Amino acid sequence: MSQQLSVIGTGVIGNGWIARALAQGFDVVAFDPDPQAAERTRAFVANAWPSLERLGLAQGASVERLRFVDSLEAAVEGATLIQENVPERLALKRDVLARIDQAAEASVLIGSSTSGYKPSKLQAECRKAPGRVIVAHPFNPVYLLPLVELVGGEATTPVHIESAKQLYESLAMRPLVVRKEIEGHLADRLMEALWREALHLVNDGVATTEEVDAAVVYGCGLRWSLMGTFLTFHLAGGEAGMRHMLEQFGPALKQPWTKLEAPELTDELIDRVVEGCEHQAAGRSVGELDRRRDDFLVELLGLVQKYWPEAEGLEGRL
Repeated sequence: MSQQLSVIGTGVIGNGWIARALAQGFDVVAFDPDPQAAERTRAFVANAWPSLERLGLAQGASVERLRFVDSLEAAVEGATLIQENVPERLALKRDVLARIDQAAEASVLIGSSTSGYKPSKLQAECRKAPGRVIVAHPFNPVYLLPLVELVGGEATTPVHIESAKQLYESLAMRPLVVRKEIEGHLADRLMEALWREALHLVNDGVATTEEVDAAVVYGCGLRWSLMGTFLTFHLAGGEAGMRHMLEQFGPALKQPWTKLEAPELTDELIDRVVEGCEHQAAGRSVGELDRRRDDFLVELLGLVQKYWPEAEGLEGRL
């Protein structure tokens, strides 16, 4: 029996879910009020498809299994899983999720792609089956990056989370169950800290956008793609591991090296960041840069799986 992903909202993240689901052999039904949405989505999927072919398509995978409908209610009919991806405004998300909750069968899980809101806030206006409304936060490009953060709200039960894990695994995702509700979940909080510091470095004239990116690409980023933060520092302690690292470098954490507050986004800072990024893009379109990134990620994912095969069991250890 075929599975159906229903996608509400087809921006970059919604389209990423669509491309991933099609590649995994799902039927996809989408709704977006923008009259240009269907054309934009099909162009997005066409651009992503070569990378998905390189990764390997599931049996029955086809771009022809996508259809757009003209209402939210029609989109959720017959869904195996529903993914909400409307703009990051709490009132809008609450309203849309309440409509989805009312229209969908009570047993169908509803995942929100929100990058910051707690699921209990998203469930607040759902009356039919609020516990099945959870955070299912992916990472761009959704069709290649496997992590999805799953966060339950006050009405969510362990049964809902277990069902969510199985559903997202069927999309070839790697679920990470977040133990407690917190704004920004896990990964975005980490990325936000680095982003704030990067903006300060550019704002203070310490580095250009290109130099900050080089520091990540050729330094910490290479290690993080395999080991993450904690295991990387564990190795920094030598044979004694993390304990020695903390004894030796722990006191430096008290030094005011970093700035936790974001700098004010003045016109000057915005111009500096925009000009730096345009210089780095070197005239290449976003589509060209997307394909370059995707080619790299396809190869990198192969390396991660080769050198960290236990990642297959990631969702069971977190």
